[in-house]
Amino acid sequence: MPPTKDRYHHGDLREELLRASLQLIESEGLAAVSLRKVAREAGVSPGAPYHHFADRAALMSALAARGFEILGAAMTSACEATTDPRAALIAMATGYVDFARDHAAYFRIMFRPELSQPEKHPDTEAAGDAAFAVLESAVADAVASGFLPAADAETMALAWWSLAHGMAALTVDGKFALRATQSGTTPAALTARITGIFADLIDRGAGDRGGSGVG
Repeated sequence: MPPTKDRYHHGDLREELLRASLQLIESEGLAAVSLRKVAREAGVSPGAPYHHFADRAALMSALAARGFEILGAAMTSACEATTDPRAALIAMATGYVDFARDHAAYFRIMFRPELSQPEKHPDTEAAGDAAFAVLESAVADAVASGFLPAADAETMALAWWSLAHGMAALTVDGKFALRATQSGTTPAALTARITGIFADLIDRGAGDRGGSGVG
């Protein structure tokens, strides 16, 4: 990759500032991020970030929106890898956890509205809604297949999100890997086991209610 200033002069300043912000978050934490410090990290003048971001919240909002876009793409890819609705929901939960592990800096920002101020930056909220819509679509497919009951579709979407987000947050905090090690397994295997158990419970409940169930 060419030197920062070369990229800046070729019009890549915004991307370079986002990259510098992520690097600061990974190395020093969220509190370290300021427009002045990001400019220093990127090797540009202190005033350069203001060409793209009015303030720190605008920068955080852009990072959060980008994170949701990456998450949405990851879940879409996971869902498209199978035609089985039960497997798709499991894969999406796993993809969510994988995203958090591989993009921890984004994950730490995305669910911190006091930092990104989505009420002032509608693009961030729209990106979050789009990511959630991927999950809602998978749930709709599961309802159509009979795996999930139609009456519980909205609740189930929230339940799957809560399950995936909980595992993702524990992964970012290092707690999930610790528990996996203590259990004599890997984080990936533990994720698969938890999501599988959850899917089995749903399937069993559908059978109790007279649903067809899948899997």
